[in-house]
Amino acid sequence: MPIIKIDNQEYELDKLSAEAKNQLQMLQYVEAELQRLQAQAAVLQTARIAYSKALNEALAAPPPPFAGDTLKLG
Repeated sequence: MPIIKIDNQEYELDKLSAEAKNQLQMLQYVEAELQRLQAQAAVLQTARIAYSKALNEALAAPPPPFAGDTLKLG
């Protein structure tokens, strides 16, 4: 019989009502989804830092020399 601990109280999983089991399942889903979203947020924050750094470098770089507005073909 699996035992689960909620708020420092132990419960036998097999003895929980269907409603309690459903709520537990939904809580587990929400916890997993929050962890997934937190990991995704960390990835996005890292990307934001990289893009910001690349933008600053691009803004600091001298502009390419002006080549005129005509295209010369061989």
